[in-house]
Amino acid sequence: MVKSYLRYEQAVVFGVIVSVDSNITYDSSGKHLLAPALEKVGVWHVRQGVCTKTLIPAVPTKGHSLSVTSIASSHTSLVASGYADGSIRIWDSDKGTCETTLNGHKGAVTALRYNKLGSMLASGGKDNDIILWDVVGETGLYRLRGHRDQVTDLLFLDSGKKLVSSSKDKFLRVWDLDTQHCMQTISGHHSEVWSIDSDPEERYLVTGSADPELRFYTIKHDMEDGQSISNVSRTEIVNGGDPPTQNKWEVLKLFGEVRRQSKDRVATVRFNKSGNLLACQVAGKTVDVFHVLDEAESKRKAKRRLHRRKEKKSAKGAPEVMENGDTNRGAGEDGSSLVVTVPDVFKLLQTIRASKKICSISFCPNTPKSSLATIALSLNNNLLEFYSVESNTTTKTHAVELQGHRSDVRSVTLSSDNSLLMSTSHNAVKIWNPSTGSCLRTIDSGYGLCSFIFPNSKYALVGTKGGTMEIIDIGSGTSVEVVEAHGGSVRSIAAIPNENGFVTGSADHDVKFWEYQFKQKSAQDSKQLMVSNVRTMKMNDDVLVVAVSPDAKYILVALLDCTVKVFFLDSLKLFLSLYGHKLPVLCMDISSDGDLIVTGSADKNMKIWGLDFGDCHKSIFAHADSVMGVQFVRNTHYMFSVGKDRLVKYWDADKFELLLTLEGHHADVWCLAISNRGDFIVTGSHDRSIRRWDRTEEPFFIEEEKDKRLEELFESDLDNAFENRYAPNEEIPEEGAVALAGKKSKETITATDSIIDALDIAEVELKRIAEHEEEKSRGKVAEFQPNIVLLGLSPSDYVLRAVSNVQTNDLEQTLLALSFSDALKLLSYSKDWILHPDKVELICRVVTLLVQTHYNQLHSTPAARPVLGALTEIHPRVKECKDIIGYNLAAMEHIKQVKASKSGALFQDAKSKLQEIRAQHSKRLETKTDLREENGRKRRRKNKNSSDVHVRLFDK
Repeated sequence: MVKSYLRYEQAVVFGVIVSVDSNITYDSSGKHLLAPALEKVGVWHVRQGVCTKTLIPAVPTKGHSLSVTSIASSHTSLVASGYADGSIRIWDSDKGTCETTLNGHKGAVTALRYNKLGSMLASGGKDNDIILWDVVGETGLYRLRGHRDQVTDLLFLDSGKKLVSSSKDKFLRVWDLDTQHCMQTISGHHSEVWSIDSDPEERYLVTGSADPELRFYTIKHDMEDGQSISNVSRTEIVNGGDPPTQNKWEVLKLFGEVRRQSKDRVATVRFNKSGNLLACQVAGKTVDVFHVLDEAESKRKAKRRLHRRKEKKSAKGAPEVMENGDTNRGAGEDGSSLVVTVPDVFKLLQTIRASKKICSISFCPNTPKSSLATIALSLNNNLLEFYSVESNTTTKTHAVELQGHRSDVRSVTLSSDNSLLMSTSHNAVKIWNPSTGSCLRTIDSGYGLCSFIFPNSKYALVGTKGGTMEIIDIGSGTSVEVVEAHGGSVRSIAAIPNENGFVTGSADHDVKFWEYQFKQKSAQDSKQLMVSNVRTMKMNDDVLVVAVSPDAKYILVALLDCTVKVFFLDSLKLFLSLYGHKLPVLCMDISSDGDLIVTGSADKNMKIWGLDFGDCHKSIFAHADSVMGVQFVRNTHYMFSVGKDRLVKYWDADKFELLLTLEGHHADVWCLAISNRGDFIVTGSHDRSIRRWDRTEEPFFIEEEKDKRLEELFESDLDNAFENRYAPNEEIPEEGAVALAGKKSKETITATDSIIDALDIAEVELKRIAEHEEEKSRGKVAEFQPNIVLLGLSPSDYVLRAVSNVQTNDLEQTLLALSFSDALKLLSYSKDWILHPDKVELICRVVTLLVQTHYNQLHSTPAARPVLGALTEIHPRVKECKDIIGYNLAAMEHIKQVKASKSGALFQDAKSKLQEIRAQHSKRLETKTDLREENGRKRRRKNKNSSDVHVRLFDK
């Protein structure tokens, strides 16, 4: 009988607060922060510092887990996340559910941005393309091509009518979304443009690159009458002459530059929601926060600057010349001659300095009463920090740090009852609940390389890189004692079975044997753990791993010279030497029955040895990189291995067969631990995540898994060959070209096959119905038995059901894969489908796309004329639906007006009223400032004249 095994699957992922591949962003309420955590998105409650929801893709992807590469939030509860495979998922952050999945990019998604209404989403990727998505219709609209390198940022302008994109090709492009073409290309940057943003009123657009300065542009807007205006007063009239002639297509015009303090490249530039602050985050440890002055303040600042310049020149006796070349005629009197520059508008307010490199920033949409703004920072050491920005200082309010390590997880150890999990990293030890993934204790420590929990689960031991052993009290979460154990790093700790002792191996060539006991120092104190060194064995090279056999008869020592020495534990005499690895052995384990030894090495191989004679049973090429950990499942000859190739593998050591490959980690896997019963395993990785893999009740067979692996390998090779053959990498896109938004995938091919099957079944059924009608006309009356495959539907409804089952985003590519004959069959059913009022939009999409795609063939095929004639019946039905929607909208507007009249609170545009009040206030301030400055000039002139009189009298 064929042997079956039980499958292991990933159950819990914990330890990751924020990953470095994506940006962070606040949701629309400002209460939650969305942070990427490898393949998932964590929703953190800012005040409580707790992860309230986790947005995880429901369908696991084949191959390595795909990390989140970009996040964008809309003004509603919808959140978009882009992934490394080019897919985009739309989430409802309140419910924590995935609304839809959009596939279009061939490379990782690098930029996402919603328009102000939240109805449209723009995405940019490593494939150099920009795709516009209809969020409501859950479909791609079109693809914009023109950039020669990765798209880095996107920005909607002019109420979503225009889109600005930045790229690593050093260019900015302005796209007109109505005509779907590139209307302006902006050069001038000397390096890659990494980020762009504009203030809420769309006065200025700022770009950040590796250049030593920030560039600012003024934005020109289109009015309803076709005229163009700018929100910046500087461009109105210069020198009191005629307005300068502007290019019709010039949306962005260079305003000026501001020198940056840091030499690092700009990573992110963002305005806050009110537009009075601008944050510039560099690829280092600093964030520069600029204060953005409004129009009145910037004008006053420009006036003061000009007056100071005039006074300096007049003091030197030079003629007073304005910046624009005119002689002095009173800049305060004639505002039209005033030129506002970038330093007049943007003033450096504060510089935030973080402890580690900053990956991303995000302004909170809610402005606190006590400060100007709150800004969140994600650091590259798995940390979130929140700062309060005030006019004279920045204060770190709080941080989210306890739920994860600051660096790699170097070792994981389970307690004897599997209720506790201990993990170590470069500066801390953490105690976890392995079933829930919650962090119970955090203890500061040295660089922990190995660890061990004592059988009573009250104390733990950590071997550090500095050669010390730290005794940890788990209950109180403190380090009780630090023992100077070795002269080099402690690489391995192994417990001696059935004894109160353990063994440590170190880089100082020593293997030390220790005993532990619980002693009471005084009458008042409780019992404490005491360790003492009882024996030391000197080796010829660095000790990498030590292991003790289950019967405590042998001790195994792996050395840097690529050998494994087996000694008798009691006499420490050499029993065996295991040779064969070409590089040092990094991990090893002994089976519970003491028959087998497994060793994993940096040469990527795993060797299975017999402990009785030291013969090598099998050498297996286990991983694509160094094997970092191996361990047997208790009371079996099954074992797990982990490696730097990010994989966890499940083996049968008797048959030397690979059983399962578990994919999930995003970086090197350093360590693993297996529960006593073998019902779950825990792995720790360089990506700072700790993952628990549970044994399920689902059986599997070796041959089936082999077939699956071969099939996946074949499909991946086929996909790569198809892409390499039909999509040349060196192809230069046509300038501003427009292409289809979707992409061909396995889902679209499957959907096409289902439609073709439905068409064939419907065609056979229609023939049966026609034959039945013919027999009925002849007088042969027999009851018609419909095909049960049609589920009681008519042939046309069955085909419509197949079309409706296609994902909205995949419909375009699915219909493009249909042949002309199948497309003609599909069009012939459209006249029957019109009777379904809820399917009018879908039918219009299908008909429009098929007619556009096969227009020439339809035009030249006589058999298609009846089908095209029947399509004219669609127009009245569409017009009827349009009228219903228009009627309902008008009714809702009427209800709104009735409600407003009854309540007495009219719907007014508060923004325009506020702007009017601000304008009046700024005018009064300008008048007061002008009077104050005029009085000051008079006083200075009077003092100067009086001093001249005194000097003349003194001379006489």
